[in-house]
Amino acid sequence: MHADERKEAETIIRASGVNVRKCMKCGKCSATCPNFDEMDIHPHRFVSMVEEGDIFALMQSKSLWRCLSCFACVERCPRGVEPANLIEAVRLEVIRPLAGNRLRPEAIPALLDEKIPQQLIVSAFRKYSK
Repeated sequence: MHADERKEAETIIRASGVNVRKCMKCGKCSATCPNFDEMDIHPHRFVSMVEEGDIFALMQSKSLWRCLSCFACVERCPRGVEPANLIEAVRLEVIRPLAGNRLRPEAIPALLDEKIPQQLIVSAFRKYSK
């Protein structure tokens, strides 16, 4: 792991408020994810990758944009780990340099494909257009 990735991991952990070491890798968060089949990195693996400092791979992951932000993973976790908050923190690290923490309408078509649920698009506009 590079020093840049370790620094990025610490930033994400601090921004999300998640204690990644509490995760016992049970996979319940991934099992309850309604968009599991569309994700290349599942919620439990996302937590592990943040803990390991493998941030740049997460920043390029399709799962970052496939997460519905429904918080089913947060509700299901027996240890109180919040994978959705980690995913949100990584999303912010990706979009901040692009547009000052804003998702502009003209950027949406590049992120879309026919498999992305409309709920995700609406969620993104609520979060990133303020």
